[in-house]
Parts: sequence; structure tokens; C-alpha cells
Amino acid sequence: MAVEASGAASELVQVVSLLAAGVVAVPLFKRLGLGSVLGYLSAGLAIGPFGLGLFTDAHAILHVAELGVVMFLFIIGLEMEPSRLWGMRREIFGLGLAQVGACIAALLLVGVAVGFPVTVAFVAGTGFVLTSTAIVMQLLEERGSLSTPKGRRIVAILLLEDLAIVPLLAAVALLAPGGSEASGIERASAIGIALGSVAALVVAGRWLLNPLFRLLAAAKAREVMTGAALLVVLGSALAMQFGGLSMAMGAFLAGVLLSESSFRHQLEADVEPFRGILLGLFFLGVGMSLDLAVIAANGGLILLSVAAYMVVKSLVIYGVARSLRASHSEALERAALMAQGGEFAFVLYAAATGVGIIDGTTNAILTATVILSMVVTPLTVIAFDRFGPKASVSRDGVEVPENLVGSALIIGFGRFGQIVSQPLISRGCSVSIIDTNADNIRLAEGFGFKVYYGDGARLDILRAAGAATARAILICVDDREMAKRIAEIAKAEFPLIPVLARARDREHAVALIHAGVAYQIRETVESALSLGEQALLTIGDDPEAAREVMAEVRRRDAERLELETVGGIYAGLELIRGNAAAPAHRAG
Repeated sequence: MAVEASGAASELVQVVSLLAAGVVAVPLFKRLGLGSVLGYLSAGLAIGPFGLGLFTDAHAILHVAELGVVMFLFIIGLEMEPSRLWGMRREIFGLGLAQVGACIAALLLVGVAVGFPVTVAFVAGTGFVLTSTAIVMQLLEERGSLSTPKGRRIVAILLLEDLAIVPLLAAVALLAPGGSEASGIERASAIGIALGSVAALVVAGRWLLNPLFRLLAAAKAREVMTGAALLVVLGSALAMQFGGLSMAMGAFLAGVLLSESSFRHQLEADVEPFRGILLGLFFLGVGMSLDLAVIAANGGLILLSVAAYMVVKSLVIYGVARSLRASHSEALERAALMAQGGEFAFVLYAAATGVGIIDGTTNAILTATVILSMVVTPLTVIAFDRFGPKASVSRDGVEVPENLVGSALIIGFGRFGQIVSQPLISRGCSVSIIDTNADNIRLAEGFGFKVYYGDGARLDILRAAGAATARAILICVDDREMAKRIAEIAKAEFPLIPVLARARDREHAVALIHAGVAYQIRETVESALSLGEQALLTIGDDPEAAREVMAEVRRRDAERLELETVGGIYAGLELIRGNAAAPAHRAG
């Protein structure tokens, strides 16, 4: 019993150290501007075999933590309906194939130049071609680029790389001593099993999963729904693995099949916590796997390989991107994000070792090269963000304002500006509209609006947009600092023109008043008051009494705002009706 208790305590120490490493390192590294990925990698190195030695088998953790990548791909699949995926087919099989093919050819030559035999150079290069899905997806998510067009193009390339692991593993088998002797029947059988696995998953996704979730939802057992969500993710991953395909690809396909399901949001909410924890664990495992002994013994070769592979791969990625008409900034960003090797390289190198193409030492050198490239990637992305070119806005099909005349100038045409425009246009007012979002401008044209491209914080743009002759300037932008700056410029240059502005909150409203706007409205105040009045009526209040209450609430709100304009955010606090004891600012 004492031995069992000691073993349990030892395992608990490891679990606690894993959690503590992530909890301490990630916020610290993010505060330093280095990102969560580098924090996890550094924490893994610190507690791994070559740090404090709290773990001796990093690969055991990696095998479990790879499920984080699987779950990440499932969530990406949930956000990508089949029609949208079909719309990406050119990016997947055009851009993806072009980048993978060009990188394989270039990195094969790098391997030969480094000194590897041709067969070993092919295995080393193809492994490095397969970018780390986990690192790139995490970086895209942190940068808010996952749902942007450039982010979707990167996702398309990653999907193609996931598919590429199958023919690459087949190529390794053929290159093995005696590999060419494998019968055609065996190869056809492997292909048939892979296609059968995909077909079975598609059938289950289209005709079995929705009825299953409806049945489980009727049982009203939340933990069962969570278990079913995990079953779908892990079961689809396992089905693909049995078929010789990528587990991540299986989870992604399951997500796509469920993307139009009414249970989509429930599935995403159930899987998300596991995805976050396991993905962090994956990065910790990668950090632990960095074999410092191998690096020390072969430091020159490994550092040369990392530099050569990353530089050449980034140059090829940039070249392919530019040849397919990506902007200079997007091509550089894609090169910075995707220049590293990835987790599938470990699978490919292990397979090559198993069939005798490379020995254990070469496997360790190649694995260390890939891991080191993964560690370097967050730093290259930080360097790109600080020193790289800023993305320029595409203005294709977008006009800039020139000598416009209108009774009202609307600056900012998002969800707020669109609603503001309706009463003005309905009364026959001529309206000039400018915005800095080219995508919004093109989209608005499809709904019958003429919107011009222009930055309202520039005096020349305001003049060209007709600010000097307008009867009112309406500031509807979402950015509070931008709104304040536009108000200050407008009042300084066009003092006789009334300026009306959208405010984000009370503090912003006060700042706009100080800037000189004639009228401001907090973007949520009227909708919130309308909902509050409806709530009174719903719970049985008399309509006349409800109207009186709302009038009193509006009066107190306006009076409080006047006091805040002079005395700060806590002025007029006594006008708030709270459901607890008086705040400290009000006491005494």
C-alpha cells in the first residue's frame, strides 16, 4: 500500500508541475510580448529531462497531447461548412500542392548540401515540409487571423499537408531496402482501406450523428453530451488512423460534417476546454523533447540544418505566394508562420527509422532540428510583427471621395452607421459615407449603398467628403480613440457644423463631450432601456407606470452624465439605483 501511495503521489507531483509550469510561464511570456507558444515550449524544457528532470519520457506526454491538435482541427471543421470547404478547393489543391511540391524539391537539395545521402535528404526534407499545425493555428488564433482570407489560405495549405502525410509515408516504404518488392495488391489494399475509412466517416456524419445527439439531448444529461462530443472527435480520429490517414484530418472532417448541425455550438463548447488544455500540454511535450545532449554532440550540424531549412523553406513559401498573386506583406507573414517543421515529421522520421532508411542518431538529429525550428518560429513571427511591412488595404473596386456634397456626412459604415443612415435616406437627405474597411465598402455596394474609402481622421479626406458643406457630421466608427480624434479635428476645422457621435460607454461619452460634439449616444443605451421597459411590462407592470419609470431613468442618466462631465466617472453616483449596500464612494 505504501508503494502504491508513493507512486500516486509521484504522479500527482508530475501533474501539478505540468499545470504550474504552464500557469506561470504563459502569462509571463505573454506579458513580455513573446506569446503563449514560446512560454509553453520554455516551460516544457525547464521541467523536462534536460531541465529539472521532473519528467523522463516526453514522448509519452506527446502521444496524449497530440489529441489537442486533433481537437483543434475538429473545432476548425465546425466553423467550415461543406459549401465553404468546397469553395476552398483551389487553395487546398492549388496553393497547397504548389507550396508542398516546391518545398520538397528545394529542401531535398538542402539535405544533399548539408551532407545527407539522397534518400536520407528526401526523408529529412519532406519531414520539414510538413508545417506544425498546432503552432501555426495557435499563432493565427492569437493574432485574430484565423477567420480572415489570408488565415483561411494558410489553413488550406495545412489541410493539404495533412493529406500529404499518406503519400509521403508510402514513399518512405518504397524507398526502404526491399520496399519496391511490396505487391500491388498490398498497395491497392492500403488505398482501399483509407478510402473506406473516409466513406464510413462521411456516412456516419451525415446520417447517424444528428439522430444520436437528438436522443442524448432528450435525456438532459450534460455529462453524457460532453462524453458524446469527445467520442465523436476521438472516434473519427481513430477511424482515420486505422485507415492510415491523419488523426487530425479525421477530426477536421467530422467537424465539417457537423458544421450545419443544430448541435454545433454545444459541441464546440464541450470540446473547447479539453482542446485548450491538451494543446498546451502538446507544446510542453515538444519543449521536453528538445534533447540538449544530441544538440551538444551535433550542435554545428543541427544549427546549420535549422538555419538552412528555415531560410530556404521561407524563401520558397514567399516565392509561391507571390507567384499566385499574394501581397508582399501576406507572403512574408506566411513565410514567417510556416517556415518551421511540424509534428508530422516525428511520424515520418520514426517510419523511416523503422524501415532502415535512417539510423537512430540521424533520427535524433532530424527530430532536434524540427523541434528547434518550432521553438524559433514564435520569435520570427514577433520579428515580423515589429520590423515587417504593414499590410496595405486592398482598394480594388473602391473609390476615394472627391468634392462630395451632402446634407450629412457619415464616418464609419459598420452595423451602427448602417442603421443611422436609414432615417436620413428615408427622408430624402443626401448622405455622403466614408469608411476605411474596403471589404465593408464592397459588401455595402451589394445592398445599394455608395460608400467611399477614406480615413475620417485626415483633414483632406474630410474636406473631400464634404464636411465643410454638410449640415451634420455623424461619427459612427467603432474605435473610441479614432472617434475622439475625428471629433477634435471636425470641431477645430468646421466649428459651425454640428458633430453627432457614437460612444462606446460613459467614459467615452464624456471624452466626446469634452471634444465638442453636439450630441453623443452610447451605442447600447437605447436598446438596453427598451429591453428594460419590455421587462417591466412582461412581469406585469402597468404600461403608464412603466413609461413614467423609464422617463425617470432617462432623466437620472442624463443628469449623471452632466455631473460626470465635470466631476469624473464617480460623480452623480447617488443617482444610480443599486440592489446592494451603498458603494464606498457614496458612503459618508
